[in-house]
Amino acid sequence: MWSREVTNMIIVGVGQTLTMTLVSTLIAYLIGLPLGIALVVTADGGLKPNKIVYKILDVVVNITRSIPFLILLILIIPITRFIVGKSYGTAGTIPPLTLAAAPFIARMVESSLREVDSGVIEAAQSMGADIWTIIFKVMIVEARTSLIVNATIVLGTVLGYSAMAGAVGGGGLGDIAIRYGYHRYQTDIMIVTVVLLVLLVQIMQVIGTKIAVRIDKRNI
Repeated sequence: MWSREVTNMIIVGVGQTLTMTLVSTLIAYLIGLPLGIALVVTADGGLKPNKIVYKILDVVVNITRSIPFLILLILIIPITRFIVGKSYGTAGTIPPLTLAAAPFIARMVESSLREVDSGVIEAAQSMGADIWTIIFKVMIVEARTSLIVNATIVLGTVLGYSAMAGAVGGGGLGDIAIRYGYHRYQTDIMIVTVVLLVLLVQIMQVIGTKIAVRIDKRNI
């Protein structure tokens, strides 16, 4: 039956889900953003083409993205324990979430940067801009709207992954849904957790879209 304890548990679950999603996404961007930039820069026609480096990065990203999240979660348990001291709960879910999100982010960043008009890059080069200036003051600035939209997609994806982590004691709303909605057949709790997960994704989408529209120079 629904009680104050269940309500408090749901509130804590929302907090855990947001913590796992936001922290792991932030850390994943610290890995995925430079990785995505490196893919664009070293690709054929990039600022500094390097077939060997590009191929290595491309293979690493593809392999990591190909591993289903639940398998990855179990596969890196020893690494997770080494980093955070345990392989369950909110803290134990962040390392696998980060590892799963980083290559996805790299591809998103690569896609966004490839959308930048080559004429703008060539103009910067003709004015003597170095590679770092072109990357951070031209490419990223020009692709900022796409980068924010893609970041919103990443947040929704990571949120879904965090729910799946509940199958192995990952904590958050996913764990509540599985423990109570599945194992104890409490359908009402299952429905509430699903509704909350959907609402969280929608809120992130709305916030991300508003930010993207606000900074899009084409809408000024």
